[in-house]
Amino acid sequence: MSSHPIVEMDADVLSGAIHGRQVSCREVMQAYLAQIERFNPLVNALVSLRPAEALLAEADECDRQLERGQSRGWMHGMPQAVKDLAATVGLRTTLGSPLFAEQVPQHDAISVARVRDCGAIIIGKSNVPEFGLGSQTFNSVFGTTTNAYDPTLVAGGSSGGAAVALALRMLPVADGSDMMGSLRNPAAFNNVYGFRPSQGRVPFGPGPEMFVQQLATEGPMGRTVTDVARLLGTQAGYDPRVPLSLTEDPAVFHQSLQQDFRDVRLGWLGDYNGYLPMDPGVMGLCESALQDFATLGCKVEACQPDFSMERLWQTWLVHRHWLVQGSLGGLYADAQKRELLKPEARWEVEGGLRLTAADVYQASVSRSEWYRALNELFERYDFLLLPTTQVFPFDAQTPWPRFVGGQSMDTYHRWMEVVIGPTLAGLPSMSVPVGFNPAGLPMGLQIIGRAHADLAVLQLAYAHEQLTQWVKRRPPGCLQHA
Repeated sequence: MSSHPIVEMDADVLSGAIHGRQVSCREVMQAYLAQIERFNPLVNALVSLRPAEALLAEADECDRQLERGQSRGWMHGMPQAVKDLAATVGLRTTLGSPLFAEQVPQHDAISVARVRDCGAIIIGKSNVPEFGLGSQTFNSVFGTTTNAYDPTLVAGGSSGGAAVALALRMLPVADGSDMMGSLRNPAAFNNVYGFRPSQGRVPFGPGPEMFVQQLATEGPMGRTVTDVARLLGTQAGYDPRVPLSLTEDPAVFHQSLQQDFRDVRLGWLGDYNGYLPMDPGVMGLCESALQDFATLGCKVEACQPDFSMERLWQTWLVHRHWLVQGSLGGLYADAQKRELLKPEARWEVEGGLRLTAADVYQASVSRSEWYRALNELFERYDFLLLPTTQVFPFDAQTPWPRFVGGQSMDTYHRWMEVVIGPTLAGLPSMSVPVGFNPAGLPMGLQIIGRAHADLAVLQLAYAHEQLTQWVKRRPPGCLQHA
């Protein structure tokens, strides 16, 4: 028995079917709850699920609103599970930490409020690593989320639950957040699309600190680029509570994504001239995808930024230590609570405690120079391309890979070093699927745009999608055999 036709619909198509009254919101909710019941036990992607009766009652109310000619937005009546790092009013938000296992927020995060205002029905949360630290989605509250293509392997992270739920058609579209590839890596590991927007595109908060937190951002994931763009259009837009949020009208993301890419120049960064270790097969799959872009008429050539990549890593460590210590330092200072922090969280805080103000300032200077180095490349190229990850999905019992491409990893996140460049530069970056290795495991490629060129990145990803159609061509095997 294959999945219900409703859950196979793209989110954009589903929205049209709901508003055209071809399907009721109740039917949509029933189809998704049945899909969750069948597949979530295999992968543990969705957590803190609300009772079915309450969800069906909300769906019925959405149907009554449509009968009266009322729609709250394109997500009207669509089920949505929010990443368990984002506050949801009245719904448990654990951050994957035993310290917050029973936390029930009194407010919605900005991006959650926008999705709710657009008509989505919040059904529960998507699982995360503790405090979102690490690209492996496991925690002591809910356990491990596993891969849509092989439930013995990792989902990626920290938006691991979101990506897996999306790939297994348990959600029509998914939200996530990204500091160190958390929207991009799990998308690559599960053959879906994950988009890290430009810094400030999606207001992040409200939080206690609104100026120096400039590494993490919320953003969209989808099975199609159109769906990613539609959700971004809902999440994006200025909010006066977030002073650095961008003012551009988010309606720009609802326009057609079709664009001619003949003679567009793409710079291929590869493994940064051998600097990044890669597991066998990763570079081969990504390099074969370069031909797809050539088929679109793009001119692709190898290039390198004029910047020391080891210096970039040190810049990253300082920023990450500083920000994590800022958010978790209070918990660490309490000896009892410190015991409940995972070792990687304690390591980040301890690194932050050793920093001086001069260290942070110098790291910010280095970050600025990195941005200028990429800007120089953008004088020659319209987009930059980079693998999304350095490894294929690995054993779910392994907290993190100790070796990549034969090289020892010296930190719990060194194996994801490939994603830090766009983050530190605040640039839009989208992971697009580029195929599978002989073991049937997926891989992704990052399309990186100039600052604030989010729409252009979506347009190139859309053109690539029309050519390759990896999501439709290779759904997870369990969907076909269920």
